[in-house]
Amino acid sequence: MNNSKQFILANTEVMTLDEINNNHIIPVHIKDNEPAISHYQFIDAVVSASNQVFGNVSHPEIRVSHPIKGRIPEARHKAAKDLEPNESTLYFERMAWVANIPSITTEVDGETLELTIGGVKSYNLDNLYSTKETSEIFKVFIGFKNRVCTNLCVTTDGFMSELKATDVDHIFYETTKLIQKFNPEYYSNLFNSFKDVSLSERLFAQMLGRAKLYNAMPLLLKKDIPRLGLTDSQLSAVAEDYYLDESHCRSENGDINLWKVYNLFTGANKSSYIDTFLDRNTAVFKGVEGLYSALSSNQPSWYLN
Repeated sequence: MNNSKQFILANTEVMTLDEINNNHIIPVHIKDNEPAISHYQFIDAVVSASNQVFGNVSHPEIRVSHPIKGRIPEARHKAAKDLEPNESTLYFERMAWVANIPSITTEVDGETLELTIGGVKSYNLDNLYSTKETSEIFKVFIGFKNRVCTNLCVTTDGFMSELKATDVDHIFYETTKLIQKFNPEYYSNLFNSFKDVSLSERLFAQMLGRAKLYNAMPLLLKKDIPRLGLTDSQLSAVAEDYYLDESHCRSENGDINLWKVYNLFTGANKSSYIDTFLDRNTAVFKGVEGLYSALSSNQPSWYLN
């Protein structure tokens, strides 16, 4: 599959829901040997909540990373190359997934956006040296996905960065609340407003330069400046795509509207690891929203002044 059509890249691999459900083991809480909430259960709870509100949610697209491999006791003396399939065990520490809600779409600058739900599970964020009563941490979002480039548009109101749960019923309940309070029309209108405000080549270059400067600044100097969310290497990818991206590059005179800037940023964010992917995506939205507010109301912005 074309990498540009993946919602996340980084060090991930494609995985199916059936593979996760049928072939992957489930980590346990060490103190009582009770199972943690599995990747499959997490996805099923969020999809069920979305189906209850919208219906007709697509089959999830899943990517995983950080495999944890093992073997059954009877195979402990075998060389790795000699292991039979039934003698190996496997689960993935980190998992990200999305599913589309095709009944709700919008259009921005000639590009179709589809309402999407999804989430991230990283067992490294949990305290598994505990009992089953200890909460596990999940990340859940509802937002739009650009059909052209599969970039995710994760906004602050559509994201729970730390959903703490001890059972799937709580995941279902909190996801339902998140979905019900999210306003797709509001964000559709906001994204359409982004396309009406542009940066000149000079301002775009200044914004990128200051974003890199921000990453190197001491914490004390950063405290009153909103972050744009990307690493230096990702900002370099944004600079390259400013010239080369087929859908979101600069115009002939060098100007670029904020909708295209936003997509250059969310496209670069695809290289983030699973456990930082959604948080950075939200930071990108807040950063571009801040640029929009400054430009549309002639207010000062550290990145542009």
